[in-house]
Amino acid sequence: MEAKMEKIDVNIVKFEVKVEAEKFDAALTRAYKKNVKNFNVPGFRKGKVPMNVVKKYYGIEVLLEDAVNFAIEGSYSEVLKENNIVPVDYPKIDVVEVGEGKDFVYTAEVTVYPEVELGEYKGLSIEKKTYEVTEEEVSKKLKEMQEKNARVEAKEEGTVENGNIAVIDFKGYVDGEAFQGGEGKDYSLEIGSKTFIDTFEEQLVGAKVNDTVEVNVTFPENYGKEELNGKPAKFEVTIKEIKVKELPELDDEFAKETSEFDTIADLKADVTKKLEEANAERSEREFEEAVITAVAGNAKVEIPEVMVEKEVDKMVQNLQQRLQYQGLTLEQYFQFTGTDEEKMREYMRTNAQTKVKVDLVLEAIEKAENVEATEEEIRAKAVEVAKMYAASEDEKMVDLLMQSQQAALRADVITNKTMKLLLENNK
Repeated sequence: MEAKMEKIDVNIVKFEVKVEAEKFDAALTRAYKKNVKNFNVPGFRKGKVPMNVVKKYYGIEVLLEDAVNFAIEGSYSEVLKENNIVPVDYPKIDVVEVGEGKDFVYTAEVTVYPEVELGEYKGLSIEKKTYEVTEEEVSKKLKEMQEKNARVEAKEEGTVENGNIAVIDFKGYVDGEAFQGGEGKDYSLEIGSKTFIDTFEEQLVGAKVNDTVEVNVTFPENYGKEELNGKPAKFEVTIKEIKVKELPELDDEFAKETSEFDTIADLKADVTKKLEEANAERSEREFEEAVITAVAGNAKVEIPEVMVEKEVDKMVQNLQQRLQYQGLTLEQYFQFTGTDEEKMREYMRTNAQTKVKVDLVLEAIEKAENVEATEEEIRAKAVEVAKMYAASEDEKMVDLLMQSQQAALRADVITNKTMKLLLENNK
C-alpha cells in the first residue's frame, strides 16, 4: 500500500491511496464470499456458485462495491496511523481507479484534529469576585419559608385584593372566536404573581364571588403561538371563590415547627450560613470559569466547523433529554419559546464554539504538563460516581464502572487535575 498526503486547508488533508492489485483481488474474493448466498445460476445450488461463474454470469461489477469498501476499510485506518492523523469526521472518498487485477486507487479528504498553540497559562492575574450576604437575601429566604408554610383560607366577605388567591373559570376569545388553550375551570390564580399575561390579574381586583368580569389583554409579540402573537384578546372570567394566605409569624414557634432549631435567631443564623456557603461556591465556580476563559483566550486554534456542529448536536440532545424528564417534546418547546430548530442551533453555536475551544486547550495543557491519572485516582472517581447512584459505596458497581467506563473516568480525572493545576498557578 502506498499513500501520498497533501494539506489542502488549515485542518483538512487529502490522501491518495494505492492498494496493490493482489490485495484488491483478495477484497473481491471477500466480497464474493459475503454475497455468494444471494446468487442464482442455473445448474448450481444456491450458495455454491463458483466465483468465476458469478463474474461471467453477473459481471465483476456485482462485487465491486463491497470490494471497494473492504479495500478502504483495510487501508484507511493504516494510512491515518502512519501519518499520525486524528480525524474528526468521516472522510470524503473518491475512487480514482478500480478493476480486477489492477491496483485500486482512491482519494480520501478528511478534517483532522486541530493543532493548538498555547499562550500563557500560568502566572496570570485573574479577578476573583466575592459576594457578601445581605440582610435582604436572608429576609427573602425566610419569606420563602413563610410562603411554604402559609395557611390558605376562604375569604367569606369582601373583594379580590392583591395577594389573594382567586379560584376562577375563564374562557378567552380572539377576534370573537374562542381559541385553543384559552379555557380553564377552577383555576387557582394568585393575584400579583404575574402568572397570566399583561394586566389580567389586576383587572380582577375589586371583583366579588360570583361576579363575571370581562378582562381585556394583549398577547406578547413573542408569545410562541403564531395565531396569538401580539393579538388583543377578551376573557370572560367568573370568580368562584376568594382565598387569603395567612403567613405565620417569624418567631421561635415558627423555627421549632419548620426546622431543627428552637429559636428564630438560630434559624436566621443557619440561613445566613447556607447563603454564605452558596456564595463561596459561586465565587469559586466563577473564578474557575474566569481562569479557563483567560487561558483559552491566550491560545490560538482554528476550530473545524464539523467539531462545532457535533457539539451543537450534543447540546440539542441534552436539551431533548431534559425536556423528556418534564414530559415535553422539542416541538412543544419550540411552541412555548416561539423559535424553531434552526434558530435554536444558531443560538447554541457561540457556546458550542467556546466549549470546543476550552476542551482543545485543556487537552493541549494536559499533554504539555504530562498530566496522567493513576489507577487509584480512577478507582476513587468510580467510587464517587457509584455513590451518586447508591447511598453507600457499592463494590460491584465500582467494579462495573472500572470495566465499562474506565476511559471516561480517566478523562474526568485528568481534566480535574489539569483544572487544579491552572487554579494553583494563577493568582
